[in-house]
Amino acid sequence: MSHSDASPPHPEPGRIARRDEQTGWRRWLPGLGVLREYQWAWLRYDIVAGLVLTTMLVPVGIAYAVASGVPGIYGLYATIVPLLFYALFGPSRILVMGPDSSLVAVILAVIIPLSGGDPQRAVALAGMMAIVSGAVCILAGMARLGFITELLSKPIRYGYMNGIALTVLISQLPKLFGFSIESDGPLRNIGAIASALMEGKVNWTAFSVGGLTLAVILLLKRWPRLPGILIAVVGATVAVGALDLATRAGVSVLGSLPQGLPGFAIPWITTADIVPVVIGGCAVALVSFADTSVLSRVYAARTRTYVNPNQEMVGLGIANLAAGFFQGFPISSSSSRTPVAEATGAKTQMTGVVGALAVALLLVVAPDLLQHLPSSALAAVVIASAIGLIEITDLRRIYRIQRWECWLSIVCTIGVAVFGAIEGIGLAIVIAIIEFLWDAWRPYSAVLGRADGVKGYHDIKRYPDASLIPGLILFRWDAPLFFANAELFSDRVLDAVAASPTPVRWLVVAAEPVTSVDVTSADMLAELDDTLHAAGIELCFAEMKDPVKDKLKRFGLFARLGETAFFPTIGAAVDSYVAMYSVDWVKG
Repeated sequence: MSHSDASPPHPEPGRIARRDEQTGWRRWLPGLGVLREYQWAWLRYDIVAGLVLTTMLVPVGIAYAVASGVPGIYGLYATIVPLLFYALFGPSRILVMGPDSSLVAVILAVIIPLSGGDPQRAVALAGMMAIVSGAVCILAGMARLGFITELLSKPIRYGYMNGIALTVLISQLPKLFGFSIESDGPLRNIGAIASALMEGKVNWTAFSVGGLTLAVILLLKRWPRLPGILIAVVGATVAVGALDLATRAGVSVLGSLPQGLPGFAIPWITTADIVPVVIGGCAVALVSFADTSVLSRVYAARTRTYVNPNQEMVGLGIANLAAGFFQGFPISSSSSRTPVAEATGAKTQMTGVVGALAVALLLVVAPDLLQHLPSSALAAVVIASAIGLIEITDLRRIYRIQRWECWLSIVCTIGVAVFGAIEGIGLAIVIAIIEFLWDAWRPYSAVLGRADGVKGYHDIKRYPDASLIPGLILFRWDAPLFFANAELFSDRVLDAVAASPTPVRWLVVAAEPVTSVDVTSADMLAELDDTLHAAGIELCFAEMKDPVKDKLKRFGLFARLGETAFFPTIGAAVDSYVAMYSVDWVKG
């Protein structure tokens, strides 16, 4: 078999496939498009990858379900259904959908206070969160809002995920130690865990099983091709069953799973639950799509294909919607299971279909297979995943490059850990907006002069020996002009006039970096023109972009200043000034 027979088709050299150019059903059902061009040579790769993937889907699905506050069986339901629906509606050939550690804290934050310890109520709440999340993703994808996750900078995403990882880790420590506590948030949980430890509530047998499971998982990560989670979980299950530790040592186990497949069910909730569930569902939508979009871009680059982010949002939304209506809970793409699929040779979405069918077969044929699976081992699986979410190395690099962004990341981490996952999402968004506004609110500006030996006009702070043209100020503003920085722009212009060594006749704004102007800043420019005109100074612009000029025309400012106040280049403005006032100036 040739390499081309075993691999999905790639675009010709120098080109990149763009699936967003497809229309009709191919755009909305990319999985069917792949099926139409499917090659039989890929099938054995997809089957093998799907079966290997199953060894992770089962223990991880159960672990994340328990960690999210719902019975373990619903983690398998939330694995089977989304994989099938994403295979049809998802644009990525290789992404693996299912329960994910990044969502655990968000789901738990909603379920614990509302469910009152009732498992069926918890399932309904989690299912409705998945439906809300799915609806939000679908609507956002159809509205082409796939860019919104780009609003969160990398340091803020790191901070949020580090906070999530810390929250998840704390939530699993009681299960690892073999006792239970009332969950009241990360900080109070730490206090409750410390009290339980001092009171001697630890089940050391359960802790030994969980601790060894965690050690094996972390150790085997050095060999990615080995199914470390499967080896550790199977070992723990066999040991607990063979030694009857559930009876003899009180080790909590999963027990028998219900036999059968998930059925269609509407997750009814009370009107009092609507607001927190909607907020939680929106938070899940943001987190899951942020994770999915990053992972999708990574694997699209590896396969040299283009994945439409809007269709990715739709595919993720439909997978969540299906999970909610088929007894599941919110899901996302998996950064731990997707690499397994890739490493074992997955070619298309058929890998996920094979994995889903294999899990379904397990529920029908052998539901008692995992009855001795210890809860502390499940906690170890979740803790290992939470540790994998923590980002320190790149934050060190960011600290060396720009410390304040690193501190923003740390603040976000603390916010998530102190206030909770949902509040942390809000904090992350607020910090992102503040970060964006701060850069635009206090932008860099410069007075330009001519430096010897360097063409053009440059910042006199960088070139202290640069020559200034008598009576002319060249002022550069490195940001859009809008309501938040309009007054600052005016102040800096007037400061430049006041600092000029010679009386000023013209002030030319080097406007190439100015990408937009709003009503507030346009009114400010009119007032600034009055102030300068009263002092005998002409306000002019150079290198202004046409879309910005169009806005000034709508605001009436272009007509007020006159067409002669706008120059195509700084050089043209200088030439016009020198010619008008016969200034002794040699053009550089």
